[in-house]
Amino acid sequence: MGAWQLLLAGTVMLLGLCGVLVPGVPGTWLVWSGVLWWAVQARTALAWWLLVGSTAVLLVNQAVVWQLGPRRMRGVGITPRMAAFAGLGALVGFALLPVVGAVVGFVGGVYGCERLRLGGHGEAVTSTRTVMRAAGTSVLVELFGCLLVVGAWLGAVVWG
Repeated sequence: MGAWQLLLAGTVMLLGLCGVLVPGVPGTWLVWSGVLWWAVQARTALAWWLLVGSTAVLLVNQAVVWQLGPRRMRGVGITPRMAAFAGLGALVGFALLPVVGAVVGFVGGVYGCERLRLGGHGEAVTSTRTVMRAAGTSVLVELFGCLLVVGAWLGAVVWG
């Protein structure tokens, strides 16, 4: 598989990660389609096993997100800026401390945004709790599953 195809598959997965944070964008499907594209082009046993594992992880991930149920997001104050802070925090956390760091980074990003908006620590903590109860849990679960798949893909590309 050429470098350009790897770059394009990685770009599709990156768009999928960003899509998880934007309502209405099928982020999980974009991540899966990037892995599928790579596996079809690579045609190795590692690629096929990663595709099967990614499919299983993302299906379980979607089942968990659906079981969390719809959350009340109106009136909580979730903004695109907050989603950007949370997503950037999750990506940085995942890079610094793989897998577990995504959770800490996501919550830290929401807190950071609220701290800038509200000014005080106590108000920011209260607002962060409210946001995480309203919508953050389902977004975090979906982002975590997608980050896990993208991390496995990166590992397979680098070491495989």
